[in-house]
Amino acid sequence: MKYILMMNCPRTGYESFAAWPQKDIQAHIGFMMSFNKALRETAELVSAEGLASPQEAKIVRAGKDGEPVTDGVFPESKEFLAGYWIVDVDSPEKAYQIAARASAAPGPGGAPMNMAIEVRQVMSGPPTELL
Repeated sequence: MKYILMMNCPRTGYESFAAWPQKDIQAHIGFMMSFNKALRETAELVSAEGLASPQEAKIVRAGKDGEPVTDGVFPESKEFLAGYWIVDVDSPEKAYQIAARASAAPGPGGAPMNMAIEVRQVMSGPPTELL
């Protein structure tokens, strides 16, 4: 079963991260690289990506003529998606264990950040009862 593990950060998360001491940024990035490597070695990692700053995001809707209409990020948003992993594991419990490991990534001073990681199953199609 595939699961997406979504890491959100507060609105000020990108600016806060950039203000960390260089050694803490390097430790955090090193943790993420090792974490991803370990998931690749166990063949559980399907995909993982970090996302650009929310200031670069656009909300897109189809206009009346079908052309894209864009709008900036709404400032009232409390959190933004910072990155994600897609894992292929045998059970939801295994996905939760992986999410807990990601949550413990080091922050300033090396203390675990204990970030909230949202875990959702990736569906291969609509539920059969809806077809």
